[in-house]
Amino acid sequence: MDDPDWFVRLCLAGRPDRTRPVRPLPDWVIDRMLTTYDNECLQELVFSRQIPYRVQRTYCRHPLASVRQMATHTWTLLSAGERTALLKDPHPEVRASAERMQETDDAEAMERRLGPLPVPHHHGTALILVNYRLSRTIVDWLLSDPHPDNPWVLAHNYSTPPDVVAGLVTHADPKVRLELARRSDLAPELVRALARDDAPQVRTAISLRPGLSEDERAAIDYTVDADENFGPYEHHAHPAPDPAASAVYARSRHPLLRRRAAQDPALPAALVALLARDDDPGVRMLLAHNHPAPPPELLLRSYLEHRGKARDLLIEHPRFPVAGLGPRFADADAAGERRLAVLDPGLAPATADRLTRDPNTTVRAGAARHPHLPHERLLALLADEELGEHAAANPALPVTVMRGLLRQ
Repeated sequence: MDDPDWFVRLCLAGRPDRTRPVRPLPDWVIDRMLTTYDNECLQELVFSRQIPYRVQRTYCRHPLASVRQMATHTWTLLSAGERTALLKDPHPEVRASAERMQETDDAEAMERRLGPLPVPHHHGTALILVNYRLSRTIVDWLLSDPHPDNPWVLAHNYSTPPDVVAGLVTHADPKVRLELARRSDLAPELVRALARDDAPQVRTAISLRPGLSEDERAAIDYTVDADENFGPYEHHAHPAPDPAASAVYARSRHPLLRRRAAQDPALPAALVALLARDDDPGVRMLLAHNHPAPPPELLLRSYLEHRGKARDLLIEHPRFPVAGLGPRFADADAAGERRLAVLDPGLAPATADRLTRDPNTTVRAGAARHPHLPHERLLALLADEELGEHAAANPALPVTVMRGLLRQ
């Protein structure tokens, strides 16, 4: 963390392993980085998702002005009192940044920032057009300008006038209608129109809207993706789910709402038991990946059913049931199931020996690390080009042999 080499600090600030979910850094480490790292390292840290959401919400009260200035970039998340405090901050750069962010909800100020029409297309103007309040002049220009992204921009922007929103309901591009379906301010007649949309993804988005009854959801011809790459959700980087909403979702007839509930790590035991028996495999897999205390049998079932990238993470869960896996899976046809056998602490020595010759690399490596591997085979594998390092990691390796390896 305090390494003198800039590149080492940069690597620590950035996402450490892009093949696995991001884990949060300890609070004291984050604070040291925020108060000692340069801008380039801080940029890596901010986008690494290693900072918990709850820590981000404290930026506006941080003693360091540069961190309070960072808080202004989360303007929409701040309370009215927090915004007022930043607008009155003793440091001029913090005040200036807060004033710029306050202007984002001022249509005339945004029109001035965009400059004369036509608006040039680049990152700065896109940020304003997509996310900030637009004047009627800019809205009308977007309607008349032929750029293909403009309808989506209007469908997304929170300040788009109701008459323009209504006019986009029949737009030919389903991506535009899908963005409309995600708006929280849709008039009831527009909700009903999009519930009958030709595009299944639009109908599905409408079916998830808050305020619909279970019967209203069921009346919509929505679709459920069975091939989604289910995996763990980085909970620390987002606001905690509403317990009341999760309880409602868990009992919903809509499987996509039950999937939302299954991602809540604070789901109570009764609802965990309910969702562990769910008919939808997505619900079961998301529960297995995201709850700290899933039923062990659910972890095993989810691993056997899972085909996504996060499948192997399930066997790393401390509740994964490893006892008895050897007899069940040592002779399975699928390599992904045979690798379960080498997790069994009671694996028979002869089976461990045989699995070191398995056609699958991962199974062979796991068998080479198993403490029940016969002594002679373990020692022989130390000289094996492929499995030597795995045999050297075997906890049953005699200490005298370990010392000999260290002297080589």
